[in-house]
Amino acid sequence: MKQSLNESKTFFVLEGNIGAGKSTFLEILNRKIGYQVLFEPTDKWQDVDGGGNLLDLFYKNKKRWAYTFQSYAFITRVEDVIKARMNLKNNVLISERSVYCDRYCFAKNCFEDDNMTALEWQIYKQWFNWLMQGYMQKPDGFVYLRVCPQVCYKRLIKRDRSEEIDVSVTYLEKLHKKHEDWLINKKELDDNILDIPVLVLECDNDFENDIVEQEKHIESLKTFIYKLKKDSDRSIKSIQI
Repeated sequence: MKQSLNESKTFFVLEGNIGAGKSTFLEILNRKIGYQVLFEPTDKWQDVDGGGNLLDLFYKNKKRWAYTFQSYAFITRVEDVIKARMNLKNNVLISERSVYCDRYCFAKNCFEDDNMTALEWQIYKQWFNWLMQGYMQKPDGFVYLRVCPQVCYKRLIKRDRSEEIDVSVTYLEKLHKKHEDWLINKKELDDNILDIPVLVLECDNDFENDIVEQEKHIESLKTFIYKLKKDSDRSIKSIQI
């Protein structure tokens, strides 16, 4: 059963394009506020039980590895979230990306770019919907680091991850549009996530080395979490009356 916001522990997901600064922001939140954070399982993708670097294979040959990678990304995300929520020591858990991002951005883009066949896309959506409706708890909210693709590209080049050497601005622009359609415009979403609130943080400006920018985003997040809890408490009290 989904844990409601009136209970002590809440779960949020940090979303954003490649190079938006998600890991950096999570590190700041953990250091400054003490929120428990869960980073994307890239280490598992880079070494699949000693069997190879699936992330690298995906970027080098998307048509061959898209369905495999998206399936494995789903499995590893779910495993990590379940483990983190079972061992949650803080009142707030914030995860880097979600299976929803895979579904509405990355996997969908793979299909539209002809890197996933129509049959693979239908199978992916079918098992995704079944698992999400029956086995996974929805997050209490999404936090969207909104960054223009050109800025993402500059940050991606700066971090110099070997697997991302062939990632282009065009690819980032496509993913940016997918994020906007999903989190801002709410296009073609399943009913079960339409009601999940979204906090948008404009992050084109460098916040890694700017204390003022950091504090601005932190305060926005704290207000977002507080308001959701307050509204949930009010709703529950009205139902009880």
